[in-house]
Amino acid sequence: MKDRDVRLSKSMSYALRHGANKMGLHMGTDGFLFVEELLAHPQFHPYSVEDVEKVVATNDKQRFKLRSHPEDGRLQIRANQGHSVQVGDLELKPVLTGSPDCPAEAVHGSYLSKWSSIQHQGLSRMKRTHIHLASGLPGEDGVISGMRKDCDLAVFIDVPKALAGNSNYFSVA
Repeated sequence: MKDRDVRLSKSMSYALRHGANKMGLHMGTDGFLFVEELLAHPQFHPYSVEDVEKVVATNDKQRFKLRSHPEDGRLQIRANQGHSVQVGDLELKPVLTGSPDCPAEAVHGSYLSKWSSIQHQGLSRMKRTHIHLASGLPGEDGVISGMRKDCDLAVFIDVPKALAGNSNYFSVA
């Protein structure tokens, strides 16, 4: 991704996951907002609809989803995950024990400096609505991971065992 695309991706991540209200953007309960409204904000002035579509299509972490509004067809966008704001329906699919798509393990990226806390308290969603897990490590075949590139700790979760312990897991639909 070029620097310009990275800047747009980071700005969209902030707006769609954390800052829509602070920025005066009107996000629906499903997390979608109109692309035209996003682009009208001064922070997004240099960008076009084509720029947004390109970033969505080429984002290796698949952070965003575009759709046509069901009633008027206008283009909308949302972040798929990582929200600190409450979003009602992210189209998350429950992971169920014994289902064919139930992975044997999932991975959470973190930092060695946090290991002591993780050992004593477990993983924390902090200010977000979910704890992010991936089906494997970044770079492995078929793995889409939001893990930061500078993570130096991978926490592996035994998913069937975690599900047996009454933890709820979801995958992005």
